[in-house]
This record gives sequence, C-alpha cells and structure tokens, in this order.
Amino acid sequence: MTNQWRHLPAPARPIAAATDAAVAAARDHDAEALTAAVSELAALDQAQTGLILGTTVRLLLELTHPDGLDGDDIRTVLEQSVRAAATWQPEVDPHVMLVLLAGALGVHDDEEAAPKADALGRHSALLIAHLLGPRPLTEVLTLALGEIERAQLND
Repeated sequence: MTNQWRHLPAPARPIAAATDAAVAAARDHDAEALTAAVSELAALDQAQTGLILGTTVRLLLELTHPDGLDGDDIRTVLEQSVRAAATWQPEVDPHVMLVLLAGALGVHDDEEAAPKADALGRHSALLIAHLLGPRPLTEVLTLALGEIERAQLND
C-alpha cells in the first residue's frame, strides 16, 4: 500500500489502495495486475468495499452527466463501458455492469443475488476506468470517501 492513502481511516486504506491498483491496471489493460488487485478487493470487507466503489461510480456518473441521467444515458454508459472492456477482457458481463450502475444509483433490486466479490471488483474497476476518462482516480476517490464520511457523521 502506498503512502498516498495514509490520511484515511484504517478500514478505508486497503480498499482505496486496492481500488487504485485495480483501476490503474484497467486503464493500462494489464490483465495480470487487474487480477491481483481484484483478488485484494475481493478479500476485503464487501460492505465497505461496495459502499466505496458504489459511491465512486455514482460521483463519476454525476460528474459526467451534470444535467442528470435518464434511461438512455444509463444505456449508453452500459454499452460503452462493456464494449471498451470487452476489447481486452472478453469475459466482461453486461449484467454485472448493470447491477453496478443500478446499485450506484440506488435502484438495484436487493432480492436479486449479488454477483461474487471478484466479479464486482473486476467490473467496478473496468467501469470506473471507463467513466474516469482523463481524471485522476485519487481526486474522485477522495471525494467519494469524504462524502461517505459526511454521511456517516450526520447519521
């Protein structure tokens, strides 16, 4: 783990570091590094990991669609992210991407069985890498963690 996440609370540090590594691997199309980072993400607390990844995806959706999202926007994000990932990750599953998008937007059916932790980690990294564009992950992940902290303090 790098020192860039040292300022975070202890439970968030390994999630931030593994997310950073997974997204960097996805951006670089480095399958081996992605698999290693996804293994780290899958071994962490899934409730906390899901919250951080979901909040990051939601913030990226808000940043890339400042006027709001409609069904066509979600369909476009889904299609583009799956196509981009499929060029080097042929096992990408559009349904898992849809579950991630729906979960990030708070509209996922909780009765549906959640995909396995490694699938969620891999697809989250692919989706985040796609949505980031040229933005640095550190900036967006820091915003997501700050938002989570504020929400927890106000509950």
